[in-house]
Amino acid sequence: MPKKDPGPSVKNDDTYEALRDKGYSKEKSARIANAQANDDMKPSVKGGKAPPYEEWTKEALYERAQELEIDGRSTMDKAELIAALRG
Repeated sequence: MPKKDPGPSVKNDDTYEALRDKGYSKEKSARIANAQANDDMKPSVKGGKAPPYEEWTKEALYERAQELEIDGRSTMDKAELIAALRG
């Protein structure tokens, strides 16, 4: 059965169909396909890398633990925060 044309809003039909075959939603497939077709975007290139947790301050580690709602964070030292964030 031939694939249905995703329409003019999708800029890279082959990528779109490959993503749909992998189980991605129509919306996500279209976003990725369009990003790859746009020369100004680099969706296959990873973003910047954050420094390892060992280089973070205890305060920054605590804030990240708060964002992730890690229990017991208020009594943890820096090493324990790092372990909890990685765990």
